[in-house]
Amino acid sequence: MSRWLIVVVALAVVTACGSSGSEGGFAALDASDRSSFRQPSPGDGIRLPADLGAHPAYRIEWWYLTANLEVADGTPLGLQWTQFRRGLSPLRSGAMRAAPDTWPLDSVWMAHAAVSFNGQHRFRERFARGGIGQADARAAPLAVWLDDWSLMARDDAAGWRLTIDNADWSARLTLTPQRAPVRHGDRGFSAKSTDGTGSMYFSYVDLAISGQVRIDGESHAVHGTGWFDREWSSQFLRSDQRGWDWMGLQLDNGARLMAFRLREEGGAFRSGTWIGPDDERRALKGDAIAFEVLESRDSARGEVPVTWRVRVPSEDVDLTVTAPAGSYWNTGLYPYWESPVTVSGSHRGRGYLELTGYGSSD
Repeated sequence: MSRWLIVVVALAVVTACGSSGSEGGFAALDASDRSSFRQPSPGDGIRLPADLGAHPAYRIEWWYLTANLEVADGTPLGLQWTQFRRGLSPLRSGAMRAAPDTWPLDSVWMAHAAVSFNGQHRFRERFARGGIGQADARAAPLAVWLDDWSLMARDDAAGWRLTIDNADWSARLTLTPQRAPVRHGDRGFSAKSTDGTGSMYFSYVDLAISGQVRIDGESHAVHGTGWFDREWSSQFLRSDQRGWDWMGLQLDNGARLMAFRLREEGGAFRSGTWIGPDDERRALKGDAIAFEVLESRDSARGEVPVTWRVRVPSEDVDLTVTAPAGSYWNTGLYPYWESPVTVSGSHRGRGYLELTGYGSSD
């Protein structure tokens, strides 16, 4: 979900570090013909399980998990894992990849992991060079990894397992999809502006999750629900788009709502998907969804909108979405806000909130 800006800015550092000489570096590599990468379109469609794997013909993509969990005594625990790929040169379907021992520089990878528990938010960031086996993604069976962080198909083929290892915290979780994936927008093509540019985007909006999270040497049995996004594209934000506000909400009546707006000069581009309790899916465009900031919070990086009113009039939905007390900045090379939220109003529930383009860039 931060996704274009994170990939562009943060992966620039990895690319530069993997090059040498006056002909190398991020700027030189990025000067390649942008049209050589494929552009998403509604006619592409979503093909599963193949689209769980990497798309080397496209410039950018990500695998994104957020989870609203609880420990044994009911205390909430939020968790995020994300892996990004940024292509430096396209690889067309059927083309042979360069051998790893040639140290190809066709892509760079980045992974994020965060845990929020008892008022503390811990964030970690890792980078890898593509093409040498340190990081990659395969579709069948699912395998997405960077070093020892991974999302893998379970041996029973019923779901996935997530592994995250850090010095101060780690996670071992099992994830089981509870309903078929949701294709956003037009058959999976999610527009990101009025000029027709966009991405291919689908989600597993209802994952059952259980396992162990270890923090500062103490192990916690956890259970709860999660949301998994899969998205790829070849274009970045337009120059007049200042940031991204995204929500993935799981309502107690079984409904799910994905909603985002891209803040532009003089307004915002809005979109979303409503998934009803009966699993009916409906794309939301423009005035079909409304956002209003109710409260902002001062933080170390500046003011952040943490309480929202979100309305979907066609579904009689009028929600108040609230981030808990605390600071939920992911302070990597490109800082962004990623927090669990609670939902009240016409429906109750929980979910995740992602915000980019706010606060200082220091």
